[in-house]
Amino acid sequence: MDKIILTGPKHCGKSTAGELLASIISGSFIDLDTEITQKTGKTPRELYKENPAVFQKAEAEALTSLAGVDCDRKRIIATGGGIIDNPDAVTHLSLLKNSGVKIVYLNISAAAAWERITAGSKELPPFLQTNTPQETHHALHERRATAYLKFADIVIDVEGKTPSAIASEIASVIYY
Repeated sequence: MDKIILTGPKHCGKSTAGELLASIISGSFIDLDTEITQKTGKTPRELYKENPAVFQKAEAEALTSLAGVDCDRKRIIATGGGIIDNPDAVTHLSLLKNSGVKIVYLNISAAAAWERITAGSKELPPFLQTNTPQETHHALHERRATAYLKFADIVIDVEGKTPSAIASEIASVIYY
């Protein structure tokens, strides 16, 4: 397997586990949010605040450019937590999946994700800045989880696991 795409909600551990997975399998790791920032000069949060459509366009373009590039090493790509709500990106994910790229969903409960999002955070992401942010998060998390589960080739439950254990589990499911 040359490419693995890690999906899941915000703060489920995609980037941390992805970096460790790349080390385990002697591959390269790319965080889609970092790539967006490098290409646009703005963070995904800044782009989203300016215009959600502009952010989604940048996200889809970054995924297309990263996942479409052939490379000598195995490549792990961590997506943003809301990529499943981006129609252009989902279209590209479908094409990648059909070409043999493995889509791995890191599953976490809404309650655990909420704890991670709010732990030490000064500001909630723009999409959670509502009158009832925890309720908004729960509804969004559950809707997205359903979509991610339908889309995934592999589901890894991450609650109570270290990033190293998550990376090792992904490697064992795909490579061993």
